[in-house]
Amino acid sequence: MFSRLSPARRGLTVAALGTSLTVSWASSYYIPAVLAVPMAEDLGLSPVWVFGAFSMAMVVSAMVGPWAGARIDGAGGRGVLMVSNLIFAAGLGLLAVAPTPPVLFAGWAVIGLGMGIGLYEAGFATLAGIYGKDARGPITGITLIAGFASTVGWPLSGVMLATWGWREACIGWAVIHLAVALPLNAWLPKGTSTAAAQQTQIEDGPPPSRLALWLLAFVFAATWFNSTAMAAHLPGLLQAAGASTAVAIAAGALIGPAQVAARVLEFGLLRRFHPLVSTRVAAAAHPAAAVALVSFGGPAAYAFALLHGAGNGILTIAKGTLPLALFGSAGYGRRIGWLNAPARILQAAAPLIFGAALTAWGLSAIWLTAGIGAASFIALLALRRS
Repeated sequence: MFSRLSPARRGLTVAALGTSLTVSWASSYYIPAVLAVPMAEDLGLSPVWVFGAFSMAMVVSAMVGPWAGARIDGAGGRGVLMVSNLIFAAGLGLLAVAPTPPVLFAGWAVIGLGMGIGLYEAGFATLAGIYGKDARGPITGITLIAGFASTVGWPLSGVMLATWGWREACIGWAVIHLAVALPLNAWLPKGTSTAAAQQTQIEDGPPPSRLALWLLAFVFAATWFNSTAMAAHLPGLLQAAGASTAVAIAAGALIGPAQVAARVLEFGLLRRFHPLVSTRVAAAAHPAAAVALVSFGGPAAYAFALLHGAGNGILTIAKGTLPLALFGSAGYGRRIGWLNAPARILQAAAPLIFGAALTAWGLSAIWLTAGIGAASFIALLALRRS
């Protein structure tokens, strides 16, 4: 029997949770890119309506996130994550049988509930409950695995779509939740941190200041906005800078590897430093990339993608490790639920806002995200280690 804190058990826990989160991300956040158009055509809608339903799902996830975090603080994350798999399967099942647009929206609302209790925030809180302040390494580990969600999810959704159809693809993802992700989450240690959290609160001293919490919430909202805006519009932005369609697509393909490479760096070299250090460096990456793109145009497309991707990779980890390092593990789940709620709402609006800016201003739209990125860097400078 492995000890909860043994390296072997820790590695297996990271692998199980990382894999289950990969399924959750691939079957929610990443399915509209492949399935939205056939969904819309089948129901006689514009694809805009499907993406609107997806945005509604992200708003739902923001509303339930704090509750899920508080639940994980008190009872551990295993049960919450298992329930998320059941909810994801139910929502995907609703999509699969949707005869009308209202049922489609209902399906996405249910999926939004699953996103609120079954994506990174819930995974981070689960690990904090199991490992306390030692959760930084496991948090990085699950982001390394789940960072491949689009790499796995998009092709698999595409294969199911081509072989069976979009409704059957939704059923396929529901089955994967029940047959793969649910058993993996059921295997996790219970990880309730109630007693440990009370002791940690005593050791940590007084609760964090409201200013620090607001600053960090702003940082997360700003970085999620930029990340989602680039995910939706990067090829168009690079073409506005003068890159050809082929170069824009090739550069965009580098973002995933850049994110993973940066997370490996965080797992190795950067783990020697306080997370605030690596987060500040990561926040500066997008503004630096924007300056390079405006200065050199199309030839800087690859550099832009690498810088933005690397920064985004570390910032994803920071959403879990930075609150833990600054404020401790007491009340961690509820805290990151509140810290990330504004980010989820802005994330829902980011494609529309940046798309309008790109249409109106062309390449100059990059100054919008560069300014937001610079503001997040300044906010991080104002934060201090606990």
